[in-house]
Amino acid sequence: MSLKLPSTAKRSAMKSTLVPRDAIDRRTVLRGSGVAVALPWLSAMQSVGASEDTRPARRFVSVSIGLGLLGENLFPEDAGQSYQTSRYLKSLQDVREKFTVVSGTHHPGVSNGHRAEASILTATPIGNSGAAKNTISIDQLMAKHLGQATRFPSLVLSTGGSQSPSYTDTGAMISAESSPATLFARLFIDDSEKEQVRQANRIRQGRSIMDVIGEDAKRLERELGSGDRQRLDAYFTSVRELEKHMAANERWAKLPKPSVDAKRPVPPSQNDVVGCLSMMMNVMKLAIQTDSTRFITLNIPGSNHRLPIEGVDQGHHTLSHHGRDPEKLAQLALIEDELVATYGEFLRSLASFEEPSGNLLDHTSVLMTSNLGNASNHDNRNLPVLIGGGGFKHGQHLAFDTKNNHPLATLFVSILQQTGLPVGDFSSGTTTMSGLEPTV
Repeated sequence: MSLKLPSTAKRSAMKSTLVPRDAIDRRTVLRGSGVAVALPWLSAMQSVGASEDTRPARRFVSVSIGLGLLGENLFPEDAGQSYQTSRYLKSLQDVREKFTVVSGTHHPGVSNGHRAEASILTATPIGNSGAAKNTISIDQLMAKHLGQATRFPSLVLSTGGSQSPSYTDTGAMISAESSPATLFARLFIDDSEKEQVRQANRIRQGRSIMDVIGEDAKRLERELGSGDRQRLDAYFTSVRELEKHMAANERWAKLPKPSVDAKRPVPPSQNDVVGCLSMMMNVMKLAIQTDSTRFITLNIPGSNHRLPIEGVDQGHHTLSHHGRDPEKLAQLALIEDELVATYGEFLRSLASFEEPSGNLLDHTSVLMTSNLGNASNHDNRNLPVLIGGGGFKHGQHLAFDTKNNHPLATLFVSILQQTGLPVGDFSSGTTTMSGLEPTV
């Protein structure tokens, strides 16, 4: 696979080789006549011996399965690193040291079966009616704070339909892209020159509108009380954030997209969920390799398509509601074998792509999970969890209590910290996940 990234301008500023013996504190504030002004970063604030941060970029990929995975075929009987492999993990034996299987987890308070799809990456109970407000999902939290380094702050994808587990900080669901061909075009096929100009003008017009609103709001501020001025200040903050996003979009609109040695994919049959999953993950791999984005969610929604797998003659949804029928369980296992094997192929593809300080998998946390622990009775406990890469200690089965489940959101805290967000909690996760230790 050959990749060609867009060229970047060389830095024009040169670093000073002279560092003062007593470096200025970065928190230094100038005070006088009742005014305090915080200084921007200055070269004099660099500590002696400090060097530029050259840590590799951190990434996160989530694959969520709407109809779950059979725990009896996924979870090993033994905990720890010497576990005997389960049926579903046999296809991953060559990458055993690159992932961890986690059992005995859930999102406290989250129930209502399929409705819990909305909570899998937010860990927020939203109720059966959907009336309660959702919160930001882990991928969008990363994209909000770290996503501006790439052309696409995040990619929200699906193997069918527009439903996704990705939610904004206002609790709005982000619609998913379900066409691998359309995704490939967005990532790697440049728009015509006329279309590029049109997009840039549209972005520029949006920025000028925000400037007008900002000036009007400043004039209004003088007529407001203190409470309204605080609200207006919060509004100004959101305006400035939007302007930054618009400026970033304008910059990317002018840059050529990466070129890749791959053809635009031709989507398989709508019934071939595994084929679509594999094709979508191949494009996802290219997106990560070219650093087009660092945060991706892929949803595999529940459907009753009959997958083109030998030995399967019933729909996926029907089989997931097996009621312990042996024939249904056998066919369901054939489908889920393929889903887990495709996850393993994705891990291998990232591990084979070398970076200066390791490989892509070392720097990418890859989660596979579901909102259902047992789809047959719509149970949202004992969720299936595989976490690969990301610089964690792997090759183990972390087995938590199957009766008194551990909060899955502790894994989210671990991933957030490893990705570069120094958070101490996320929803029901108030600590990092015990046993999942970072190694790099």
